[in-house]
Amino acid sequence: MLPLMENSVAVALTAGGVTVLVDLGAHELPAVTYWGPELPGLDAELAAALIATAVPVAGSNDAEPRPRVALLPEHRTGWLGRPGLSGSFAGAGWSPAFTTTTVTLDGEPVTGFTSGGAARLEVTASDDAGRLELRVTLEMLPPGLLRVRAAVRNLAPEPYGVDDLVLTLPVPAEAVELLDFGGRHTLERVPQRGPFGFGAHVRENRKGRTGADSAYLLHAGTAGFGFAGGDVWAVHTAWSGNHVHYAEQVFTGERLIGGGELLLPGEVRLATGEAYESPWVYAAYGRGLDDVAHRFHRHLRARERPVPAQRPVTLNVWEAVYFAQDADRLLDLAERAAALGVERYVLDDGWFSSRRDDRSGLGDWVVSRDVWPAGLHPLVDRVRGLGMQFGLWFEPEMVNPDSAVARAYPDWIMAARPEWPVESRHQQVLNLAIPEAYEHVRSQMAAILDEYAISYVKWDHNRDLVEAGDRTRQGRPGVHAQTLAFYRLLDELRAAYPHLEIESCSSGGARVDLAVLERTDRVWVSDSIDPHDRQRMLRWTAQLVPPEYLGSRIASGRSHVTGRHHDLGYRAATAIFGHLGIEWDLAEATDAELADLGEWIAFYKRERGLLMAGDLIRMDGYDDRILVHGVVAPDRSRALIAMAVTDSILPDPAARLRFRSLGPDRRYRLRPVIVGRPPSGLIPPRWWGADRSGRVLTGAALERAGVACPRVHPDQVVLYSADAR
Repeated sequence: MLPLMENSVAVALTAGGVTVLVDLGAHELPAVTYWGPELPGLDAELAAALIATAVPVAGSNDAEPRPRVALLPEHRTGWLGRPGLSGSFAGAGWSPAFTTTTVTLDGEPVTGFTSGGAARLEVTASDDAGRLELRVTLEMLPPGLLRVRAAVRNLAPEPYGVDDLVLTLPVPAEAVELLDFGGRHTLERVPQRGPFGFGAHVRENRKGRTGADSAYLLHAGTAGFGFAGGDVWAVHTAWSGNHVHYAEQVFTGERLIGGGELLLPGEVRLATGEAYESPWVYAAYGRGLDDVAHRFHRHLRARERPVPAQRPVTLNVWEAVYFAQDADRLLDLAERAAALGVERYVLDDGWFSSRRDDRSGLGDWVVSRDVWPAGLHPLVDRVRGLGMQFGLWFEPEMVNPDSAVARAYPDWIMAARPEWPVESRHQQVLNLAIPEAYEHVRSQMAAILDEYAISYVKWDHNRDLVEAGDRTRQGRPGVHAQTLAFYRLLDELRAAYPHLEIESCSSGGARVDLAVLERTDRVWVSDSIDPHDRQRMLRWTAQLVPPEYLGSRIASGRSHVTGRHHDLGYRAATAIFGHLGIEWDLAEATDAELADLGEWIAFYKRERGLLMAGDLIRMDGYDDRILVHGVVAPDRSRALIAMAVTDSILPDPAARLRFRSLGPDRRYRLRPVIVGRPPSGLIPPRWWGADRSGRVLTGAALERAGVACPRVHPDQVVLYSADAR
């Protein structure tokens, strides 16, 4: 038997088919020795062997012994990559040496070797000078998802400045490729892929919000990994302000992926007894990208307040009326929506103060008596009388310079100097870290929520934070405090109005992360509802967020953002794979369009239990013109499958539809699903049959052999159902 070294501690946690082995040495900071597929029979002897055999051979220029890379890497160990904690006491104490003092697993002390399932490992440590206390937490969640964070407390009489705190996890040498995301407003979550080379791949976000171009998820994987295959390790920084993701390979061969909050100069200075706690960094291992995504989906579906699969069909009025809010027109929209089966009606920007365009009124959250002389009651009452929920738009953190609040309290606007920052969208940012500014927003929102029967808030955030300083503190950086104040405001409103559902919208999809999703119930994927682009944005946003959280709407035939024209079938067949809504002036729709739209709404209502609660599957093996995806019931009894042709007609010979994750030996009736008018240019294959009853195939046959596809025009979707017999 190979025992652990004297006084050494090791912890193995296994859940969801994943094992993590944490080595704490003898009073050292925790280091992950193994993270990957479940290791059956992992006991003290095997753990000791894995820890011992993980130590690489030192080269002539290496530190002796080779540095042990902890979750919070330490410079003093000989680690020459990015340290976990950067900070100092006015330049002194910049390389602390931490010694572990306590180790607990779910609150119980740990000695020697301990194993468990989903559990929380917590380690406290002190530095060699007795001036800093460190707490490192690693939690294994039931879906096999890890999350880690750290907190540093100042015990010294002088202030300690925290410059950087990041956490890392190791990945093996065979992780040779990186995948993360870029994007922009109206084209969020664009994947980018490349080699895992030497040095650091660093993705910093300084926008004061998650960002349309954020890394989102940083993956490291084996060569050629895809949706179904390859070993993949991924990290996500759950923080809605400035943040960082990074991958690092040093000259000695170690490869790490990690992240944390990006702190601005002087942003966190700890007085005696004060502490800074990092955001959670989530980490997932999977066999393929779908496996990674499923772990995040299961985590969100198991949260304390999950959203139901029966997501209400929503009408948002923005692209129907913009700022031209007219009671008769909006009431007419409500009547038309209810007749189609819409279940929630959302009044967007323009209902308050002087807000007749985007240049004034923002920040004054009182109903405009010019537009609504009787308040919102006539509209709210009629909407609810028609059997629909009522929702309302807010942008709580923003302010127009031309507003009562900005004129009365100019120091509430975030700025690093006496003059305000450059404007964006005629907006500035209200500093919620100022108690009076916070109370102004909270009380005005509460007054609206108290007066009206509001079930849903669309919470917008339409500009980046530029020179986001606190003018009450000599312009010191304020993004960290602003982010915490935003979370507090959400938490307080949700506690006061537990029935309220909140959507995170930020110029579309610029605030999508797990921290905001702890407090909200839906995200707006993008301000562009063009289905040609939405196909890929939904596909990749779902790498982190399950379909029932993805705001997805059927817009008018001509996209207001891109100008493209699309058939209703394409718009609808794209939108049903998210939380379905409509953003379209229904008064302009033809009778034929309204009939088809009604059919799509009815179809979504019948199938949303599967669409919003099934396992998402995305297929590899097609060129960029073809996207195949679908959802499978957890018991593998049913699936709905979509094949989207995005750019040109199918190749000759035509591609074959393949789909995985059904029971390989079970037999399924595969048939086309036609809702409303058939896809444009449709030439069906023979196997559909004259009655479109399809054929019976095993799950294995559908995955490996597939079936012939129809011919369709560009920008069309063909739907299929697979039902077990």
